[in-house]
Amino acid sequence: QVQLVESGGGSVQAGGSLRLSCATSGFSYNPYCMGWFRQAPGKVREVVARVDSDGSTFIEEPVKGRFSISQNNAKNTLYLQMNTLKPEDTAMYYCAAKRGSCVGTWTYWGQGTQVTVSS
Repeated sequence: QVQLVESGGGSVQAGGSLRLSCATSGFSYNPYCMGWFRQAPGKVREVVARVDSDGSTFIEEPVKGRFSISQNNAKNTLYLQMNTLKPEDTAMYYCAAKRGSCVGTWTYWGQGTQVTVSS
């Protein structure tokens, strides 16, 4: 059974940093893609960053230059380093995973961790 568990969310002032973690278990597919999504109140869930099994990363424009995605050596923990946070980054952040490429429907989701950025 695949499980994704996020942690590291919290409240921070604008300009601050947070690092989100996603501990995975039961997910041993290759190739694969893992990613971070976010959903603000009243808005559609959007992808923030992705990493595939080759180590290629994809960072979406609103957070490019401020956020980075990485994995630990064992490939069982996913990270999202968030720097220079802005109030518009406030959202529930979700970890997700899927078999194959980073294109298509995401299969596995965590429960989310809240990030709140105050001005």
